[in-house]
Amino acid sequence: MTTFQDARAFLLKHRTDYDTAVRDFRWPDPVPFNWALDWFDELAKAPDSRDRAALWIVDAASGNETKLSFAELSRRSNQVANFLRAQGLKRGDHLLLLLGNVVPLWETMLAAMKLGVVVIPATTLLTPDELRDRLERGRARAVVATQDQVAKFAGLGSEKLVRIVVGATQAHDGWLPFEDAATAGEAFTPDGPTNADDPMLLYFTSGTTAKPKLVRHSQRSYPVGHLSTMYWIGLQPGDIHLNISSPGWAKHAWSCFFAPWNGVAAVHPGAARELQGEPA
Repeated sequence: MTTFQDARAFLLKHRTDYDTAVRDFRWPDPVPFNWALDWFDELAKAPDSRDRAALWIVDAASGNETKLSFAELSRRSNQVANFLRAQGLKRGDHLLLLLGNVVPLWETMLAAMKLGVVVIPATTLLTPDELRDRLERGRARAVVATQDQVAKFAGLGSEKLVRIVVGATQAHDGWLPFEDAATAGEAFTPDGPTNADDPMLLYFTSGTTAKPKLVRHSQRSYPVGHLSTMYWIGLQPGDIHLNISSPGWAKHAWSCFFAPWNGVAAVHPGAARELQGEPA
């Protein structure tokens, strides 16, 4: 049986031998698999990777830098997972994620995967009408957004919608501060196994010529599928991968999440200009 770890190790071993890689590579078997728990959290424990830089963000406005290791992100995402669980979110629920390239985006993505919560990534450029459509057709149970997005949700969503705001400088009625997650427990226990074909991501297409369609991805389609992206980019442990994709689009998941961390490289996204309403 081929595991995710086996497939990844094979590609790294033959990273300069294309013919062998094409001929002998085998996709991992679809056994129960949770990438955040079975891969990322294991990196956070391993002596040769736990202290490596996993995320490096530079804020365009202030020039401030944030660097987090695999161990730090594992711990922080555990806290966010426990925080979301305390708000009633459970396996199979849908969460609308409306953030720019800020640390809570990565923390929430990992946390949701650990819980089995399906993430609906969305661009911060959406209008209130577009958000209404995503809340309704996406059957969102919760939303995580920055303070500058809060006003768009006036009159949207039901009373049962869990609303979480990131980086608020003032209280917003009906919204919980994301920063409260810092008080949650640092150890996370899943409620059971995650099947490889369980849903993980729900993307809306661009809607260029018609109403946006929903595209569902499983717990293996992107995490495992983008071993191929890791191979083509040539990422290796300790690399720094700069990518300027904006959150809300599938390319962001490929190159600012799965491919770099499959390679145990540091994610270095474009400067966080989304907070000023300008796409990176």
